[in-house]
Amino acid sequence: MNAPAQSGTPPVVVLAGNPNVGKSTLFNRITGLKQHTGNWPGKTVGSAWGHGNADGWRFLLGDTPGAYSLFSHSAEEEAARDAICFGGANAVIVVCDATCLERGLNLVLQVLELTPRVVVCVNLMDEARRRGIGVDLAALENALGVPVSGCAARDGAGVEALLRRVRDVATGKLRPRPRLVRYAPDIEYARDRIAADLAERGASLYAPFAAMRILEDDRGMIARLEAELGVSVREMRALREETERIRPERAREEAAAAIFTRAEQISAASVRTHPGALARQAR
Repeated sequence: MNAPAQSGTPPVVVLAGNPNVGKSTLFNRITGLKQHTGNWPGKTVGSAWGHGNADGWRFLLGDTPGAYSLFSHSAEEEAARDAICFGGANAVIVVCDATCLERGLNLVLQVLELTPRVVVCVNLMDEARRRGIGVDLAALENALGVPVSGCAARDGAGVEALLRRVRDVATGKLRPRPRLVRYAPDIEYARDRIAADLAERGASLYAPFAAMRILEDDRGMIARLEAELGVSVREMRALREETERIRPERAREEAAAAIFTRAEQISAASVRTHPGALARQAR
């Protein structure tokens, strides 16, 4: 998914998120276009583009397929990953559902390994309030190290504030410092060696994410990297040495477990369900 070519191309912002979190609703709210909000295989594997405006700052907004992960288990996940990794985005908005935040955080933590230029949008805040669920946005922002904004995309509440933060990230006025997931020391060492090699070859922005996928022997990601960088990834010295020590199965299991555990921890610290709501649900 690459931004359409045009003269004087405006900054590019990409939307990402799980299926059914209101991502397409937010896209429509920002651009004025009418996208369907259902999710089914292939719905947005192409691309949807529209123009947005934040207090006079004009940008191009791309909508990616709904995905639970960027580990390329499906065409939708691969398309979302490639849009963020290779699409030239100046900023990424990751949309989460306030009523089930933990599930969305798994994707957020993966995106943070791709780029620091992230703003997390906690959507459906109105629905969460109706269910007695409170999300501490300040605590969430502190845990992630990137800006977090709450909104209700259906009626537009909070969207203008969200776009101002997106503008600040995309223009460099605000420089987030993501708190990345920690892995076992030997895996982090292997990842960092491969990432340094990738960075020297022009993949500095998404090197940590790409290095983990290489350790996992993600052949789709390896092929895409070789096409983008014009080099044979498998011939990299760091890769040959580190993959002799770290087996792909262990790297995959470590990545999934570490991300899941960290998402669970952040959600537990950021979400509160009011006792009255629990009582109403029990009746």
